[in-house]
Amino acid sequence: RVGIARSLAVEPEIWFLDEPFSALDPLIRRQMQDEFLRLQRLLHKSIVFITHDFLEALRVADRIAIMKEGEVVQRGSPTEVIMRPANDYVAEFTRDVPRAKLITAGSIMSPSEGHLTASEAVPETMTLERLIPRFSQGLEVIAVCDDTGSIAGQISAQEVLTALAGTEEESP
Repeated sequence: RVGIARSLAVEPEIWFLDEPFSALDPLIRRQMQDEFLRLQRLLHKSIVFITHDFLEALRVADRIAIMKEGEVVQRGSPTEVIMRPANDYVAEFTRDVPRAKLITAGSIMSPSEGHLTASEAVPETMTLERLIPRFSQGLEVIAVCDDTGSIAGQISAQEVLTALAGTEEESP
């Protein structure tokens, strides 16, 4: 905590953090990540956060760069990196990611076909882990709403399975 506070004392334009939580036990690490996210929302700083813990990167980042031998091999949002790995190295790097906990309905939804109602919709931010039980009720398609409550798209059971399997459907 002291190191984080010291790094902010000079009010940097870009906040550079190199493995800030690597030596912490899992409980304190999670608390510090929560505090980091709270500070980011409050301060609106650009941050370069270096970590070798990919799950930590997925949790705290809105953009990720994956490097191999000193070269950036892919950069993008956490969902882009997980869903569309640039090469075999990135695919292997992301292989054990708990996709159901990270991928959201909004990140894989398709355009709405117009016959769905907002009252049955799920938010774009709902993870697949929370969405899957809704398909067990016999639904084939579920509406997805934006933060205003308007229908933003729809998601099918097949789209969920495809995302969890780590493959993309071929375009016709």
